[in-house]
Formats: sequence, C-alpha cells, structure tokens
Amino acid sequence: MNSNVIHSPVNEAPASLASTKHGIILILASIMPAMAIISLVPVLPLLLEEFGEVQGSQFLVPIAMTIPALCVAIFSPFAGWISDKFGRKPVLISSLVIYAIIGVVPFFLQNLFQIIAARVVLGIAEAAIMTVATALIADYFTGKQRQRWVSIQIATVSLSAIALIAVGGLLGEFLGSRGPFLLYLVALPIALFSAILLFEPSQRAQEENSALPLPWARILPLLLITLFVGIVFYTVIVKLGEILALTSAVSPAIIGGIGAAVNIGVAAGSMSFRRFKGASAPKLISLGLGLAAIGYLLASLSISLLVTSAGAIITCFGSGLLLPTMLNWVLKELPENVRGRGTGLWTGAFFLGQFSAPIAIAALQANLGGLETVLMLMAGFCAAGLVFALTKIKGASSLVSD
Repeated sequence: MNSNVIHSPVNEAPASLASTKHGIILILASIMPAMAIISLVPVLPLLLEEFGEVQGSQFLVPIAMTIPALCVAIFSPFAGWISDKFGRKPVLISSLVIYAIIGVVPFFLQNLFQIIAARVVLGIAEAAIMTVATALIADYFTGKQRQRWVSIQIATVSLSAIALIAVGGLLGEFLGSRGPFLLYLVALPIALFSAILLFEPSQRAQEENSALPLPWARILPLLLITLFVGIVFYTVIVKLGEILALTSAVSPAIIGGIGAAVNIGVAAGSMSFRRFKGASAPKLISLGLGLAAIGYLLASLSISLLVTSAGAIITCFGSGLLLPTMLNWVLKELPENVRGRGTGLWTGAFFLGQFSAPIAIAALQANLGGLETVLMLMAGFCAAGLVFALTKIKGASSLVSD
C-alpha cells in the first residue's frame, strides 16, 4: 500500500484492535433506526384518535410513523459519502446526538405537521447511524469476524423488535400516545460510549483517491437484489395481521405472539449464515429464496392458522439468511476508499424495500383481487429468483469463510 495515507487525528488505531466491546456499541447503534418505527406501533391507534380531526389523518399519522424509513432510503448514500470524506466516528456520534434530541421533540409537540417535520430530520440522522455503524463493522473486522458481526447485527435488530414493542406499549400505557418518544433518549449514552471507546479506522483512503468511482458494474445488481429482498422481507412483517386473518379471526395478542416468533425466525436465519462454510453467494440466495417461496406458498394456500404461521416464519427465516448474504457480498466488492458510500447505497436499497413493500402490496391487492393472490405471486417471484440464482452457482467463489 502506498505510504502516503491520511490518518485520522482522533483515537486512531488499527482495525486489529477492534474487540467485542466495539462490536456491541455498533450493534446498539444499529438498533436505533429500527426503534424509531417499532416503538410507535403500540400507540398508533392512540395517535389516530388524537389527530382524528386533522384532515387526512388516516394517511398522515401512519406517514409520521414510517417517514424515517423513506429518509433512510434517500439519505443513506449521502451519509456514506460524508463518512468517507470526514471520518466515521464524528458522523456517528453527531447523528446519535441529533437522533436523541430530535426524536424526543414530538413528545412536546401538538401539531401533526410539526411532528412529521421532526420525523424527517430523525430519518436523516437514522440514515447516518445505520450506514456508519455498518461501515465501521466492515472497517473494524475482516473475514470470519466481519461475517459474525454482520449476522449478529441483523439478528439483534430483529430480536430487539420484540422488546421494543413491549417497552413502547408500556410507555404508551402510562404516558399516553407520546410516551414512546422518550425512548429515543437512549441514543445519548450510546453516543457517549461511542465517543469514549470507538476509534477512527487508521487505514484511510488517499486524499486523491477519495473521489474514485464506485464499482457500479459489480454492486448495482446486488443493490437491486437487496431491494427485492427488502420487499420480500417486509411484506410479511407489515401484512402479518392480514395474512393470519386469512384463515381465522385473530386477536392483537395472537398477532403479537406470532409476530415475536416471526422475528425470532429472522434472527435464526441471520445467525445460520455463518454455518454454511464455503458456500457461495448464489447458493445462499437460492436457499433463502427457496425458503421464502415455500413460506409464501403455504400462507397463500393454507386453511389453518398454524400452517399460515409456519409459512410466515419460514419466509422470515429465509429472509434472515438473505440479509447477511447480501450485505457481506456488497462489502466484499467494495474498495476501502468507497466503503461508506457503498454501504450507504446498500442501506438505502434495503430501506427503500421497507418503505415500498406496503405500497406495492396494497396496489397489487387492489388489482389482483385479494391478498391470497398476492402471496401466491410473491411465491412465484421468489421461485423465479431461485431459478436464476441456481444458474449462477457454478464457478462462483465462496462468500462464507471456512
């Protein structure tokens, strides 16, 4: 490597010094973007009732809850570029502080449009948090360790949904519709620990190379696959209640219990990634999409709540395997000098899938005559992706370290 390398003046250390404590901090930071939406799920009916007199509230209140996901999709690439240019650590710390301050602001607001504006700023901070936390995992760890922490990151975010919904419900119960907004203050201690313990990666790109182009030919197909995986994943998450109701009447408690099992399925799929030692990316994609196709098919044809639930869990297990596969594949293709930008693009593609899934499924339902048909169509899409992935297995290099 050329010796003319830019070094960060703050807490600089080689990536070999990264340890478990650094990984834990980055995992905790990664939970913040998920918390921004999940913690509000229990109080959505309360917010709808509170702002019921506002024209268009049935549309605007859900938008207030989900708009951060769209902001993450839009601003993640820019956040990655900023972190490549000015350093990971300052961007992460400042974003966590902004997240905490802006996140709690709606607790004091009475105007729905002001709340939406605050949530937009929150989404921009989320974009930076998720992008930089993931880029730092890639900076700090390599090989088996990187794959391990990427799997843990995705699994933890999925499992955290169970606790976050419960905590959001408790805060809503005791403090009303604005209670869960206080939960965002947890980002402050994470910012503090980040400032004390994290270090700026010492291996920085040369200044004259910082504007080198991304390897678009290699990563663009991966970003499109990630977008599709995001839709496959979030279709089950956002439509779970309706999917379960296809077979029998379900109560909120039943939906919550099965929802917890679905998130455990995602975590289990993510953690299984490292067990496929020597497997190539196309092989893992074919397996993940095959499971998703089976799960969607079961849900579309089932006449039993048990079978429908099993289908949802199988689909999410497959999605859980697909997510670390795609992220590790993208990270493998990214040169160090553009890792932040590339990670931002991956994050943006995934969150775009999260935001567009309910819109796309609602449009398909309106035109195809019912959710069962849409689920069957999703099974067909996954099966088609499986067949395409199978054609790419021969000669593909290993993605999972032996």
